[in-house]
Amino acid sequence: MAFLDNFSTDIGIDLGTCNTLIYVRGDKGGMVIDEPSVIAVERGTKRIVAVGSEAKRMLDKTPGNIIAIRPLADGVIADIDSTEKMIKYFISKIVPKHQFFKSVKMKIGIPSCITDVERRAVIEAALKAGAKEVEVIPESLAAAIGAKIPIFEPAGHMVCDIGGGTTEVSVISLGGMVVTHSIRIGGDKFDEAIVKHVKSVHNLIIGQPAAERLKIQIGNAAPEKTIEKMELKGTDAITGLPRRLEIDSVEVREALKEPVTKIVEEIKIVLSETPPELASDIIERGIVMTGGGSMLRELPKLISKETGVPVILVEKPLECVAIGAGEAFALFKDRSSDRSIFDSLND
Repeated sequence: MAFLDNFSTDIGIDLGTCNTLIYVRGDKGGMVIDEPSVIAVERGTKRIVAVGSEAKRMLDKTPGNIIAIRPLADGVIADIDSTEKMIKYFISKIVPKHQFFKSVKMKIGIPSCITDVERRAVIEAALKAGAKEVEVIPESLAAAIGAKIPIFEPAGHMVCDIGGGTTEVSVISLGGMVVTHSIRIGGDKFDEAIVKHVKSVHNLIIGQPAAERLKIQIGNAAPEKTIEKMELKGTDAITGLPRRLEIDSVEVREALKEPVTKIVEEIKIVLSETPPELASDIIERGIVMTGGGSMLRELPKLISKETGVPVILVEKPLECVAIGAGEAFALFKDRSSDRSIFDSLND
């Protein structure tokens, strides 16, 4: 492909719990992969049957000889072998076989709350997949770059990145994170809350895919002008028989209250720990929201109401981490050159 003509290819990856996004830096690159982080393998042989969108359709629907799994959980790798295969498959779709990984450099967005062991697992999975060089970058810093925030300014910028497995809230100034908090709550916990609510209130068992559809279609974090309804299909917890249920957006909001409240509280904690001068910048510039979880309807409105700070949802929240990770290669390289000039003056 044209964007692989240079000696090396810089790739930014958002290795998410729900979706994997891959961005290739360069005029002829761009966002090249956006697929679910799911892999289906044959039981016993571990032969790959499907990856991404096709594998996601198999979740909870596979015969006994096939296992469809999500190799990442809560923002970290739960199955390193499957993660390695998944990365290798995705990259093979964009890199010609004769160039396969020979000059690919990866920068991967990771939550700041992960342990050193978990961080090494991410790097190891990418290296085993065949990458020449792998670096990691905090998700909120990558998201800020992807959202075109001028992170090297001597001013405070606040980013809230809500992914599938984690939420990371950071205050960034002069290219670094002044305050950062990361919690293992994200889109997956939204789905789990819906599944739990429907079972406890209506004795109906539904799967994660059904909960996700409900969240996307009528999910909300604050009251709206109209009340929407949606039909669910599941298994009656008492009789074991299939059953239908109609649920409205008010009830979905109530189901999501606990995880949403925890995210709002985390944002308040970060604001309380922010130095006054940077806090005044944030009041003026607002909180920038990225990540798929930030697309929950009325969530920006709720956060603004609870904090008293303006909230801006970026145009393409899902893509920010991958784009930022890819663009960070050149961005920090340029800044390194700038610093070397000052270093020489101080010799």
